[in-house]
Amino acid sequence: MPHRIVRSVLALVLLAAGLLAGSLVTAGSAHADGCYTWNRTLSQGASGADVTELQIRVAGYPGYGGVLGIDGDFGPATKAAVTRFQQAYGLPADGIAGPATFERIYALQDNDCTPVHFSFAELNTCNTTWAGGAVSAGTAKSNALRTMWKLEAMRHALGDQPLRVTSGFRSTACNNAVGGAAGSRHLYGDAADLGAGPHTLCKLAQQARSHGFNGILGPGYPAHNDHAHVDHRPSRFWSASSCGI
Repeated sequence: MPHRIVRSVLALVLLAAGLLAGSLVTAGSAHADGCYTWNRTLSQGASGADVTELQIRVAGYPGYGGVLGIDGDFGPATKAAVTRFQQAYGLPADGIAGPATFERIYALQDNDCTPVHFSFAELNTCNTTWAGGAVSAGTAKSNALRTMWKLEAMRHALGDQPLRVTSGFRSTACNNAVGGAAGSRHLYGDAADLGAGPHTLCKLAQQARSHGFNGILGPGYPAHNDHAHVDHRPSRFWSASSCGI
């Protein structure tokens, strides 16, 4: 075979090998959607906006009675939450957020950053602007997003069966119309009421204790016998006496 032909064949082989290697590297990397892209592996000691985004998505895995701070600092509590998230989805559980962990998160979220099984519309049947509550519209919507990720974790822990949200954000006018308490957490956008469905109200209230909710109200608490309520109030208040809480 002429030397020139040999070189041409070799070049094609090397090119094909390079393309294959490139495809393998890409396949092993995390692919983002329209929401957010992580560009580095995150582990204890890291800090920044990418840590905050990670914390929002693993905040539903703080352990029983825990609440993960969303502060952009990857400390021991964040490592523990990442580990529990990894365990929940059958990933290597080392508490380090790398491509496999991010791939799972990408698969769990829509382009607007909401988890695939919940939506902003579901958490706000009051208005389309998120305005009129106890906080700014932007804060209310951000609070609702954090609630949804905790609900996604709770949903997964309960066998990936649907959770039925019956009330989320309320403006003052909407809250008054349904007879809500003057200081209702619904006014902050960080509360959700859940109706019975595949799971009893007691099961929902009991499970919520492991998913980062400081506020849990349910059967046995006044005016809560027909739903389970969860929220992000500053300190813990759990009351569902009919459910042993």
